Amino acid sequence: MTFCALANSWGQSLTPWWALSILNRMVHPTAPPEAATLDAVFAALSDSTRRTVLESLGERSLSVTELAEPHGMSLTGFMKHLRVLENAGLISRTKEGRIVRCELSPRPMQEAAVWLSRYEKFWTGRLDALARFLYHQEETEWQNLPTETPKNKSAPRSSSAGTTASRPKKSGAPGPTRKR
Repeated sequence: MTFCALANSWGQSLTPWWALSILNRMVHPTAPPEAATLDAVFAALSDSTRRTVLESLGERSLSVTELAEPHGMSLTGFMKHLRVLENAGLISRTKEGRIVRCELSPRPMQEAAVWLSRYEKFWTGRLDALARFLYHQEETEWQNLPTETPKNKSAPRSSSAGTTASRPKKSGAPGPTRKR
């Protein structure tokens, strides 16, 4: 039973019926189907377990037990991941007798890649502009460096008046020899 029907069953309505439909559109805007597909694809790709499953299926089709084995989780828990991938259209399941096999369906990922490529062009342009700006800054700094060179290229002398004692020699003169 919806909130509006529940409120009407009590004979009271806190919000007029037309405002509920507007409010609902603000919370859950109506989006084109391709946007819902992209949402499902990105939600499915957000989990590392699901990304690993897709990488495994990129090589060949595998059974559910083969896919679940390296993840160390219950089959029931793993099936939830497969359901998310299937709802996003990223995998398809086929049953051969008692064995359920999964296969990669790359089309939704291609659509996501096309969507991302628009933003890649945008960011590539921005990063190129940043590189040009930094190159220009570096060139201007290089030209503004002082051209004056020091007259004495030796190490700078200390301003203290003290002296340092010279090092002692390593050994003295040879000692007396023993006669035999």
